[in-house]
Amino acid sequence: MHQDLAGRTAVVTGAANGIGFAVARRFAEEGANVVVSDIDETAAKEASAQIPGSVAVACDVRDEEQVKALVDAAVEHFGALHIMVPNAGVVRPAPIIGMDLAAWREVTSVNLDGVFLSIRYAAPAIIAAGGGSIVTLGSVTATAGTPLIAHYAASKAAVVNLTKTAATELRAHNVRVNAVLPGFVGTALVNASVDTFEQQLGLPSGGFAALIDQKQGRLGTVEEVAEAVLFLAGDRSSFCNGSGLLLDGGLDASLF
Repeated sequence: MHQDLAGRTAVVTGAANGIGFAVARRFAEEGANVVVSDIDETAAKEASAQIPGSVAVACDVRDEEQVKALVDAAVEHFGALHIMVPNAGVVRPAPIIGMDLAAWREVTSVNLDGVFLSIRYAAPAIIAAGGGSIVTLGSVTATAGTPLIAHYAASKAAVVNLTKTAATELRAHNVRVNAVLPGFVGTALVNASVDTFEQQLGLPSGGFAALIDQKQGRLGTVEEVAEAVLFLAGDRSSFCNGSGLLLDGGLDASLF
């Protein structure tokens, strides 16, 4: 079987579960050497144990020295770095009026600062390897106002713009930078927010599921997101640069 990423090394942050784990596993299936990174070292090791040939490296993406060390560890262990997927993210649903600055900064520090630091330190290593790809995780919430997650939506909108700017700056160095913008996906992050959404938006029990059915047909799967990330990470997307791939079942396309 042809393996699109054979011989390449990829780092995936927030890879202990959810989308990050699905991406790391899919990369490994396509022949990549994978660094499974997560803030939870135990969880990262458990995830890595399920992905043959991978290694686990703990990293808090808010910490500049830890991100630098993560990239150094990938290069030291596998000899080079070709792909970075800064996937780590958090959300803490709350209305703007009830949101304190600490909550705002917690979300934006992971979702935006973490992506900046990942690009900042991965890019030189990827350039040194002769080029490669960076795939960020935006969100459909970057395209429109989204109640209760102003910090999350704002950070993801910033990630999309950061992606475009990085793509422009790094193109001459043979590094492509693209984003995947998923809709609502059936992850623990989304499931943990359902009750808050229903309570704060005045929806009945089960109302969130009904809203998802109406707006995007169903929840997406982590495997579907992983396929999109794989496409942008590999050579099949060689003319994609600075793009944002919406993967939302049509949510962004429909008013109702």
